[in-house]
This record gives sequence, structure tokens and C-alpha cells, in this order.
Amino acid sequence: MSLERVNPAGLSPAAGFSHAVVATGGRLVLLAGQTALDAAGEVVGRTLPAQFERALGNLLAALAAAGGTPDELARVTVYTTDVADYRAHAAELGVIWRRLAGRDYPAMAVIGVVRLWDEEALVELDGVAVLP
Repeated sequence: MSLERVNPAGLSPAAGFSHAVVATGGRLVLLAGQTALDAAGEVVGRTLPAQFERALGNLLAALAAAGGTPDELARVTVYTTDVADYRAHAAELGVIWRRLAGRDYPAMAVIGVVRLWDEEALVELDGVAVLP
């Protein structure tokens, strides 16, 4: 299995994401949306960065349970209830991402939504990984 990250020179520089990820061989793992829920099903964290860290941790825990590692993520979608707040914390969110998931960025999108399933949730992440 291999993942090739593609960032064409003709597109804006990819910072914190890859423009495209080509996956060959391996098993496809589809990861459900994860918010900042703890083991008791309660949303933890009051700020977007705190919730992002927990949601990413939950996504990576699901990936690990499926036998995967962060570098095998091919796609992650981030849903947020406040895109301006997400942009304001982008540098901090990048630090959290690199600490938990490393520097191999998947193809990513950030999408603003009116609300998430858990009313207290500020952010949700889902993803696709390709495992050997």
C-alpha cells in the first residue's frame, strides 16, 4: 500500500493539507464523524482547539482500532459551527494536528455547518484511510 501526496506547482501552496492523495493497494477504512465526546458520551472542552484535540484523538483512536496509523489517512473533512473561529485558531490547530497525527497531511476540507449532532459540539472530523 502506498499514499502519494500530490501538490501541483500551479495551485496555491498546500499548508496543513495535501491537494490530492493517490492511494494504491490496501484496505479502505471509512471513519465516522467524531466530536469531542468522552467515554461517557459527554462533549468535553469549551473552546474549538480543546474540542478539536479531543475529536482528532477520537478519530485516531477509531483508526487505531481498525489497525491504522495517522500517516495512512488519505482524507479528512472538518465540520465546524464557526469557520471564523476555526481560521482564528488555525496555527494552534496545526500544532495539535502535528503533535497527534504528524506531518503527513491528508487531502482535507473545512466546512461550515449550522450545528452538529451534539449541540455543544463546535467541531467534527471524519476521514478515510488506506491500510496495507
